[in-house]
Amino acid sequence: MLPLFLLTVVQVVVSAWRWRFTLSRLRLSLPLGQAVREYYLATFLNQILPGGVAGDINRAWRSSLETRQRLAAVHGVAIERLSGQVTLALVVAVSLAGLVLSGSLQVPATGAGSGNVLIWVAVSLVILVPAVWLIRSGGKVAAYLGRLAEHLRLALWQWPALPVQVLSSCLVLASYLAVFLVLAVSAGFVTGVLDLLLWAALGSFLLLSMVIPLTVAGWGVREGAAAVLWPMAGLPAEQGVAISVGYGVVVLISSFPGLLVLATSSDINR
Repeated sequence: MLPLFLLTVVQVVVSAWRWRFTLSRLRLSLPLGQAVREYYLATFLNQILPGGVAGDINRAWRSSLETRQRLAAVHGVAIERLSGQVTLALVVAVSLAGLVLSGSLQVPATGAGSGNVLIWVAVSLVILVPAVWLIRSGGKVAAYLGRLAEHLRLALWQWPALPVQVLSSCLVLASYLAVFLVLAVSAGFVTGVLDLLLWAALGSFLLLSMVIPLTVAGWGVREGAAAVLWPMAGLPAEQGVAISVGYGVVVLISSFPGLLVLATSSDINR
């Protein structure tokens, strides 16, 4: 179990460093030790509160109080999370293409039924509602979007931000997948290099399913995704569900230092 929890420490430290780097690109300063403490607190809150984003909202709020730059502090958290999610989405896309082309994953065909109609309605609403709101809001939104675009340029696109963001996000993602693979190897589900690659690809899908802010720390959604994906890859659903549950337990326990931060932070307890 020790390697698992050492990997989770790497996750938090590198994630905190990525956040600190993002803030520095927005001309905000945050000591690494404080960033690690805040990241542990955010991770713990994300594990126990619905939606999986409450900890990040709290992290943005607390850093805005610390730096006195509310908008930049909020954008620092949002851009740092965006960096990780975009990297994950790219890895999932590559994994999906590789599995489908190699025949390791059988994707069922979808018809033109009511399910597809609902999907198109949902996508239309996601596009139209913000568009109507932007039109009605006028100049204030345009000014805000200009600030957001400038922060994105500074923290993501301007050299050397992009390679630093990509490399740090890849390291964080690799640590998450390593936890998943250590569990699978320990359970005897992985016996060779091909198995390792297959499980790593499937693990990236589970990580993506946890992004959906509908449950507490991805519980239920993650296990449901495993129950569907593993049979598509020719593996027993029970294996995927078991590793998914184990992964959730490890991540929950590894977030407990955040409880210590919560209990000892005087600015929280006042």
